[in-house]
Amino acid sequence: MSLTHDDWKRRAATLVADGRAWIAGRRCPASGGATLDSINPMTGNPIAAITACEATDVDRAVSTARTAFVVGDWAQAEPSERRRVMLAIAGEIRAHAEELALLDSLESGKCITEALEDAEEAAVLFDWYGELQDKAYDRVAPSPGGVQATITHEPLGVVGAVVPWNYPLHNASVKLAPALAAGNSLVLKPAEESSLSALRLAELCEAAGLPTGVLNVVPGHGHLAGEALGRHGDVDALGFTGSTEIGKRFLVYAGESNMKPVWLECGGKSPLVIFDDCPDLEAAASAAAAGVFTHAGQVCSAHSRLLLQDGIHDAFLAALDEHLEALVPGDPLDPATRLGPLVSRAQFDRVCEYLAIGRQEATLHHGGGPLEAAGGKLFVAPTVFTGVAPQHRLFREEIFGPVLAVSRFADEAEGVALANDSRYGLAASLWTADLSRAHRMCDVLQAGTVTVNGVDAVSPQTPFGGMKQSGIGRDYELAGMHKYMALKTRWIHY
Repeated sequence: MSLTHDDWKRRAATLVADGRAWIAGRRCPASGGATLDSINPMTGNPIAAITACEATDVDRAVSTARTAFVVGDWAQAEPSERRRVMLAIAGEIRAHAEELALLDSLESGKCITEALEDAEEAAVLFDWYGELQDKAYDRVAPSPGGVQATITHEPLGVVGAVVPWNYPLHNASVKLAPALAAGNSLVLKPAEESSLSALRLAELCEAAGLPTGVLNVVPGHGHLAGEALGRHGDVDALGFTGSTEIGKRFLVYAGESNMKPVWLECGGKSPLVIFDDCPDLEAAASAAAAGVFTHAGQVCSAHSRLLLQDGIHDAFLAALDEHLEALVPGDPLDPATRLGPLVSRAQFDRVCEYLAIGRQEATLHHGGGPLEAAGGKLFVAPTVFTGVAPQHRLFREEIFGPVLAVSRFADEAEGVALANDSRYGLAASLWTADLSRAHRMCDVLQAGTVTVNGVDAVSPQTPFGGMKQSGIGRDYELAGMHKYMALKTRWIHY
C-alpha cells in the first residue's frame, strides 16, 4: 500500500540517521572529531551530524581499500560469486527503498516520489552490472601461427568516487556498481549536503556479502576530503559527477599527483529543439516541463534551453503554460508534490541572482521569483524567460534551478547553430515528424546523448556522458565498467 503524506511525516519524525563515516566495515568519527550539519532544506532544521573527514581519514580509507584489493576476496572472486553479491545488493536496496528515499528527500529536498524512483534505478544498476559478471568476455586477437595474442580487462585497484547532492543514492550507485563489477575496491566521497543514503548503502552492501574493506565512505567538505582523495597517490582512478569547475580541479589534482585517470560527468545546458512539424504538441510540452523542472531544475542534463521554430513558438508556449500551472510547490514528503525546495540557501541565492539577470536580459514569461508562501524558504517558482539571445548569460551559463531560457529560430540550420552554441555537450533533444531530419540532427548535434521525440532518455544499456566541457568518459553500459579496468595484452609463443 502506498504511503500517505502523514505516513512519511511520521517516519521522518522517528528517523535516527547515522552520519559517521564508513571505513573498514564499521562506522567511525573523523580523526579530528569534526562534523558538519546535514540540513533539511524544507524546514531549515538539522537532520544529523555528518563526519567531516580530512586527509588522515582519507588515507585510512584508501589503505583499507588497498588491503582489501590485495587480499583479493572481491577482486579475485569468481564471476558467479560477484554476480550473487551484486544481485543481493540490489535486493537490499529494494528492501530498504523507503528508508533510502526518505533520507534523500529530507537531505536534498527531492520529492519523495522521485526519490523512490531513484532507489529503484539504483537497484537496477546493481542488477545490470551483476548480471554482466558471467557474460562479459575478453578477446583473442588475430595472430601468426605459433603465437596467441589475448586482450583482457583487469581491475585497476582502488577507485575514488566523488558525487553531488542532487541524486545522492543514484549517483553513488552509478559509480559503485560498475567499479565493483570490475573487481575494484572503492572510496566514496558523497556531497556535504547529502551523505546519509550513501553511508547507509555501504552498510547494505556489506550485509549483502561484499567483503569488509572493499567499500569505504568518507563524507566531509570537498576542499578537504574531496581534494585529498583526488590527490591521493594510491588511488588508481577517480570518477566524478558535479560541476565543470570542480571537475577541472580534479584534473589538476591528478596531474599534480600520480596521473590517475579521471572520469568526469559535469555540467550541462542542454537544448530542446522543437520544429514546426512537432508530431505531438501536448506531449512535447509535457516533456519540456519535466525536462527542466524535475527536482526544481537541479539536474546536470536539464534541458534548460528551449529552442522553438517560428511557426510553433506561440502555440508551444501556450501548451507549456498549462503544465507550469500544475507545478505547485509543497512538502517533498507529500506524494502529490511535484516541486520541492532548492537544496540549500547558497543554491537558492544563486538562482535568485539569475532571476535578476534574466529580468535585465530577456522577457519574463512565467514565474520569476521566490515562493515564501510555499511552506519553506527555499522555493523558487518555475520560471520561463523568452527572447533569450546567445550572448545572454541565461543562454550560456548553467543555473541549476527551475529556470527555462526560450529562444526562437527560423530554419534547421539556425536551430543547429543555436543548439551547438555552448561550451557544454551533455544531452540534446528534439521533436520532429521528419525521419530524415531526425537523423540529420542526431549527426550534427554536439551532445553525448540525443533524444528524438522525447527528452533526456537514459538507460543502463546505453552509455551516458558528455562532449566538450560536460565531461570525459561514459557512465552506464560496458563503457561504465571498462573505464575502471586496465587493458592487458598477452603474447604467448608456443
